[in-house]
Order: sequence, then C-alpha cells, then structure tokens
Amino acid sequence: MVFILKSGLSEATIKAFSESFERQGFSTIISKGTEHTAVCLIGNTASVDMDKIVATSGVVEYARRVTEQYKAVNRTVHPDDTIIKVGEAEIGPDTFTVISGPCSIESEEQIVEVAKSVKASGAKLLRGGAFKPRSSPYSFQGLGEDGLRMLSTAKKETGLPIVSEIMNQTQAPLFEDVDIVQIGARNMQNFDLLKEVGQMGKPVLLKRGLSNTIEELLMSAEYIMSSGNSRVILCERGIRTFETMTRNTLDISSVIVLKQKSHLPVIVDPSHASGIRSFVAPLSKASLAVGADGLMVETHNDPAKALCDGAQSLDLKQFDELMKELKRRAPLENRKI
Repeated sequence: MVFILKSGLSEATIKAFSESFERQGFSTIISKGTEHTAVCLIGNTASVDMDKIVATSGVVEYARRVTEQYKAVNRTVHPDDTIIKVGEAEIGPDTFTVISGPCSIESEEQIVEVAKSVKASGAKLLRGGAFKPRSSPYSFQGLGEDGLRMLSTAKKETGLPIVSEIMNQTQAPLFEDVDIVQIGARNMQNFDLLKEVGQMGKPVLLKRGLSNTIEELLMSAEYIMSSGNSRVILCERGIRTFETMTRNTLDISSVIVLKQKSHLPVIVDPSHASGIRSFVAPLSKASLAVGADGLMVETHNDPAKALCDGAQSLDLKQFDELMKELKRRAPLENRKI
C-alpha cells in the first residue's frame, strides 16, 4: 500500500505519519519525488482502512494498493527515475553510461593498459573480474584478492570508478575500494548474499539470472533494497533459451518492461548475451535505441590470448570504434555519453 502525501508537508509531519504505521508493526519506505512524497507500507495491509486514512489524516492526497510483491523497486512507489552517481559517472535516464574492461584481471599491466584505453574512448567505469564463477572447476578462477589490488591500481592510474563481482558474504571486507559491487547471474537468487550487499553501503549491479523471469529479477532487487540499499542497477545479460547459435538470447524487451515496472536504472551486457564479438556492437546500438541506461562491455587488450571469454571480448580498437558510433547516435535518443 502506498500513500501519496500532500505537497508542502514538513519533514517532521512526514516522519510522524510514517512512524504511526511502524508502531503498528509495518515497515515503511519514504520516497521523495519531484512533486510528491510517497510512504509505502510493507506488511499485511489487509486490515488497513485506506479510504479512512485518506479522509481523516489530513496529510494524504490519495492512496493505492501495490499488488506486486516487489514494493521498494516499484515505480508506483517511486514514480521518478532513480539516478545513481558514482564518482563523476551518472547512471540514469539522461545518460548512456558505458562500463568496460576485461572479463578477468590477468595482470597489473593488462588492467592498467585496458583502463587507460577505455577511458580515452569514453567509458565512465572500469569492470574487471577478480573472482570468477566458472562452469568448469578446471577453468581460470581469477586472481582473487590480488586481482582486486590490481583493479585498485588501475583506478588510481585513471580515476575511473571500478566494478567487480562478489561471490559470497565472506568476501565483503575485500571490496572496500570497489565502487560498484556486482552480483553475477549465478548468484541472482543467493538471498543471503543479496542481504549482505544491501548492507555494504555501495551501489549494486544486479545481473539477471540466465533462467530467471523479470519478476524474479525485481524480487532480487527488492531483497537488496529492503536491506537498506536503494542504489541498485539492473542488468539484462541474456537468458538461456532453446537457441544455440548464440551463447544466450538477449531479451531486449526486458529493458522496456523493467523501465515500466521499476524506477531503477537498467543496463545491458551484450557480451554475455551473444558470446560472439561481432554481435556486440549491433546489440549495443539496439540497447541504446530501446532505452537502456548504459552498457557493460567486455574489452581486452589481446582477446585471442584472454584467459576468460576472449571470443566475446572487443579489442581496444574495436571498443573505440563502438564508442564513436554510440556517441554519434546518442543525441538522437536525447542521451549523452
């Protein structure tokens, strides 16, 4: 249930209204938009007389019931788009923000070289995997804590905020210098981990699971937000279908659905969606056209020798060409890169 409050109310009045429900055992979310403030009740609201509260409270403009299980991520509760700021980068409706870097950090020289190149091309954030979830136990699993140290060095060298994937709760102390904590597709429904990152005080990039529905993605985001973290970025990275010509199938329509259902920013990972280098640029341009807020693109200084996902990684020149094309197209979509 969400109450849309009248304009011009004091902070004390809004707080008192919210606390009156908390004393009854409800959890509340206060969402401040450009025109109105909303108070959302979380709990069993069947006994709440919505019409009576509207008529007698003196502070409520109108109210409605939120039928979906996800409340905090729901656009009904928070009509305005959420903009997430990380350093000088913004992820939201007026920008098209590109995150780039290698699937896996292989050496300090490699990550620094890639960081300098993608920054020069226009990427606003640097990604790099230190802990790698791999289908085979014999595949390269990443450099772990050493990889995070190398990623931090690239951050110092370039000033780019950094993004890296966390695998479990015990790794949380290692991510102090990481600007955005990534939850990978395989961990999308690791609910204990979602609660942990909800308490880390950092933006979270949440990838859709390879066999998960859009509603399940939103419910996973709800776990993070209900733990106290409102800075969540949703990432469509392709889902597993019967098609075998690509690594996954990019559900481009999910961007539209997510933007309608939720106020959270939505980005696309065209690298994992296709698994094929030549498909990355067309899918990136499609993501811009459909209204995504940005991309996560795998870029490597020597894809042929990459220890992880080289077939889907752009080389530095290809990434630069992609960024030039996106910069030409972005103004047509009223976006800036």
